[in-house]
Amino acid sequence: MLYYLFDFLDEAYNIPGSGVFQYISFRAALAVITSLTISLLFGKSLINLLRRKQVGEPVRDLGLTGQKEKQGTPTMGGLIILTAIIVPTLLFAKLNNIYIILILFTTVWLGFIGFLDDYIKVFRKDKKGLAASFKVFGQIIIGLVVALTLYFNDGVVIREKLHETNTHSTTQLSEFERNPDHTTKFSRVAVKSTKTTIPFVKNNEFDYAIILKPFGEAAKKYAFLIFIPIVIFIITAVSNGANLTDGIDGLATGTSAIIGATLGILAWISGNIVFADYLNIMYLPNTGELAIFVSAFVGACTGFLWYNTYPAQVFMGDTGSLAIGGIIAVLAIMIRKELLLPILCGIFFAENLSVVMQVAYFKHTKRKYGEGRRIFLMSPLHHHYQKLGYSEPKIVQRFFIVGIMLAVLTIITLKIR
Repeated sequence: MLYYLFDFLDEAYNIPGSGVFQYISFRAALAVITSLTISLLFGKSLINLLRRKQVGEPVRDLGLTGQKEKQGTPTMGGLIILTAIIVPTLLFAKLNNIYIILILFTTVWLGFIGFLDDYIKVFRKDKKGLAASFKVFGQIIIGLVVALTLYFNDGVVIREKLHETNTHSTTQLSEFERNPDHTTKFSRVAVKSTKTTIPFVKNNEFDYAIILKPFGEAAKKYAFLIFIPIVIFIITAVSNGANLTDGIDGLATGTSAIIGATLGILAWISGNIVFADYLNIMYLPNTGELAIFVSAFVGACTGFLWYNTYPAQVFMGDTGSLAIGGIIAVLAIMIRKELLLPILCGIFFAENLSVVMQVAYFKHTKRKYGEGRRIFLMSPLHHHYQKLGYSEPKIVQRFFIVGIMLAVLTIITLKIR
């Protein structure tokens, strides 16, 4: 909203300083500051309100140290994160940008599903919460919306480099390429494509439509039949991965902030033709605007960590964990970096995998030997380390270190091919 206000003031009255809102970096900085302020101030008020209303999720007895102390800790703190994301985005982002519209819808949708789950647990006293089938159905719906929008919306394009030219023709050239100070230009054309980034491969690109190549060139127009289930799977997997990671104080929040910051960098360079050319990656017009949303996201997670760090004063609940997982997945899909998620979201992946392995091995050994056996002392993975005697802060800090290493590895995959 403020972007349009200051844009009007700059054009109509030429007020000094109003043009600074044209810069993504400036608005991203304001988004971080605003989200941090909201999460810190609103967070304290909400925690006090939740305590007065006795909104505490019962903590299951898993035989872990310190669980009794967590009994009665307020939950539904994800409302802090959602508010601190949405408000700065509405204030500082271009609201006619299809990527901003889509990510805001994702945030509200998954946040609402998570809120329903927490509400049933807390106020209906049903420990199971929202039925798992309903959660999955909600994730499928948002997956459909995201996939169909990205595939069919005319504002979602890639500007592909066609050839070099020494002419100053402005046909199909970006603003940077029309700069007369640069004599060598690359002609670019906006195309609809299902291409994405694939790590450690020379050309760094993979087109989902290639899967349909055996059925002839005409079959490529049905690439959305491949694209949709992939998008649904990624959103569901990452959203549930964040949910599983939210098991000890500060782990999911801090890990998500690290992942979000990395995606913000990738969104910014993908939407900037200078960096896209230098790194030889896909140039995605208008995705740079996502840096404002991601800045708010990182600020919200960091601010929430103020209250969620050990010992936690509030839990995010499914209101937060389902939303932040879905946000991460959709951001990666929009900037064509979803195949980097197994690296970037390695913590989420390990948590998910530990549960799958534990359950599968237990069922297999029960059938074979008559008694179930376990690979880990407890799953998800962070509980395994708790059983080994590690304190929560030590586990969280070491997971953060691993998360930072994975984030750096994700970025350098753009050059390691």
